[in-house]
Order: sequence, then structure tokens, then C-alpha cells
Amino acid sequence: MTAFAAAPFDVAAVRRDFPILSRPVAGGRPLVYLDNAATAHKPRAVIDKLVECYTEYNANVHRGVHPLHERVTAELEEARGKIARFIGAREFDPYEELSEIVFTSGTTMAINLVAHSWGRKFLKPGDEILVSVLEHHANLVPWQQAAQATGATLRYCPLTADGQLDLSRLEEVLTRRTRLVAVTGMSNVLGTLPPVETLVQRAHDVGALVLLDGAQSVPHRPVNVRQLGVDFLAFSGHKLYGPTGIGVLYGRLELLEAMDPFLTGGNMIDEVFLDRSTFKRPPFRFEAGTLPIAQAIGLGAAVDYVRALGLETIARHEHQLLAECHARLSQLEGVTIHGPDVPAKGAIVSFTVEGIHAHDLGTKLAQQGVAIRAGHHCAMPLHAWLNVDATARVSFAVYNTREEIDILVDALEAARRTFRRGHRA
Repeated sequence: MTAFAAAPFDVAAVRRDFPILSRPVAGGRPLVYLDNAATAHKPRAVIDKLVECYTEYNANVHRGVHPLHERVTAELEEARGKIARFIGAREFDPYEELSEIVFTSGTTMAINLVAHSWGRKFLKPGDEILVSVLEHHANLVPWQQAAQATGATLRYCPLTADGQLDLSRLEEVLTRRTRLVAVTGMSNVLGTLPPVETLVQRAHDVGALVLLDGAQSVPHRPVNVRQLGVDFLAFSGHKLYGPTGIGVLYGRLELLEAMDPFLTGGNMIDEVFLDRSTFKRPPFRFEAGTLPIAQAIGLGAAVDYVRALGLETIARHEHQLLAECHARLSQLEGVTIHGPDVPAKGAIVSFTVEGIHAHDLGTKLAQQGVAIRAGHHCAMPLHAWLNVDATARVSFAVYNTREEIDILVDALEAARRTFRRGHRA
């Protein structure tokens, strides 16, 4: 991973953009929010955009000629263009109404869309889908279902002892029978950063496509689909400081053109007859029913916010927090950090504390105003591989501070003292 040099960053000014961070919790304590891998908070610019949408031009899109319709449609397609530029996809073509950016309800729906619309159409018995034990359930279960429906086989890339993809054994599982490689851009448990460029090259060498689950990676570091060469990219708005209920599927246009609709009805229709129907070209072919309109427009505002800060700046700040947190937790007695060391991971730290279940730890920290995540994080096979039933997870965002790491460490030490006394009793 690139080593980020130190640079001035006014995190206090950033924190003022997020109204929820000023709300006290747990008996008046300040909120220390370290659960950003689950969802990130929303800046005032995104909240204001949602209010603007509902108060100034609330209407349905692509379905009318009145002024409200024209304004909301223009805002929606402007947001689509912002997202395309943000990830390096081709621009929306207003004349042919073509785009590589499909709005979905989130990463889960985006991956399911590909599994159904591409997988069930093109996979056949003898084909193979390559995934890894690192994957979130949303990038595993859809491929289990697609394999069962088509007769394809699911295979797994081996991991090294510290939870990285073992590229030295990649040839064992990536073969001419591989049709798709589905891989996370950043593990939501270990923070592992797979070598996406290498995987794409190796996959394309054997004729396979690559789907990148960008739910964790897109909000934290630059992702350019053209430079990476990925064929599909899925990510969610709510982890990118945007609204819930909105996500994005990027697909190379020629792939989207060859895929069948996932859902049908509404604006995705071209013509309907009693015995058949025809469908629009991408992206509208995959946007059945009423879109999450305000959410999509709000996601455009979130992209504006992130681009103004700069993803390189965000990555640098979060990397500094990650290194500090790793160093501090490593010094605590009984704490085991799971996954690779700092250079090979993103801003996520999952750990266990000897003698304290992760859920009990999370509850105790919450009483101190510290919000973390405890459980299997929708990655049960990975936890089985780790040989633990649950982990505690700390995940950083642009508004987190070094002082919050101090509070976390103090709360962990207090929790350990409390549970030790309880054990002696």
C-alpha cells in the first residue's frame, strides 16, 4: 500500500459538517462513533440536498413534462454523471440515453442484479466462480445461488495466515473454467486490501470477468474502474456519507447491453404487447419501478462533498488513525488483532479480548459513548476461518480523531477491569 505522507488536515472543521457528532449520548458523554464500516454519518450538505429535493422539486422522474418533473429528472441525471466521473466510468449519453451507472438500493442489490441478470444467463455446468473467504455474505450468497441454479461451481482463493489472498496458489483455483472472479475491494472484517489490479489481469488472462465489491473501498480510497479494468463494481451510498437506500452498479456497457432485466415494470419498459415486451437500454433496463430519487440526488451531493475533501486526503487521515489504533491496541494485554498489519489493510481493526465476548465488550463500550460493531459482521465463513465466533470491530471515517482513539483505549481498559472483577467474584 502507498505510504501516505503527513499533511495538514482540519478534522475539527470537518466534524462541524456532521450535525449528529455534536449530540451527546450515554449520560451526556460525547459520541465516539467508530462503526463507519456499517454506515457513515451524513454531512449537512447531503441533508440539505434531501430537504431541497422534497421541498422544491418533488416529483417522479422520466415520466412527465411539467416543471417539477423536468427539474427532478435533471437533478437525478446530474447525480448519475457525478458518480460516473467519481469512479472513472463513461459519461451518460443524453441522446442515446446510455450509461454504465445503474442505480440500485445498495451493494447487495447490485451484486444480486449481476448474479441474476448475467450469472443465470451466461453460466453453465462446468463453469467456475471464484470468490474468497474474505467476502461479505452479499458477495457470497448470490454466487452460491447462481451456481446452484446453473450447475456452475464455486471455488475459493486460499488465504495466507494473516488473512490476505495467497497469490502464490492462485493458479490452483483460477483456470480456463473460471467465468467470474468476485472479490472485495476491502474486507469489512480484517480491512485486507486485495491486489485488485493483479487479480483483474490474471482473471482476464483466462477469459474471466471481475466483479469488485466496493462497499468498503470506494468511500476510503480512489477507485477508477477504467484504470483497474474491473468489469463490474458495486457500492452503497450510505457508507459514502450519502443516504441509505441507494447504491450503484457499474458495468461495462457491452456487458450491461447483453444482460436481461433483473426486475420488470415501470420506466424500464420500451414496448409491451399482450404476448411479449421489449426493454430499454442500460441503465434504465435495470431501474424498474420508482427509483429512490431523493437518495440518488443526495448521493450526488455526497460525491461532491468527498471530492471537495479529496479521497487522497481522506485516505491519508484514516491511515494515520489506523496506524495509531493498531499500535495502541497491540500494547493492551489480552487483545488480539486479526488480519494483516497496517500496510496491507484499510481503516478497519477487528480484534478479540481474552475473557470477554465481543457482544459484551460492545455493550460496555456503548455505556461509555463509544460505538463499535460486535458480531460476525455478515462474514460467518471468515470468522470460522479465524476460529472465533465474533469479533469487535473499529472502523474509521474522515471525521474521526486521535483523541477518540484515546477514549476507545481507556474504555477498553475499563471494560477489562470490570470483567476481571466479575470473573474473580
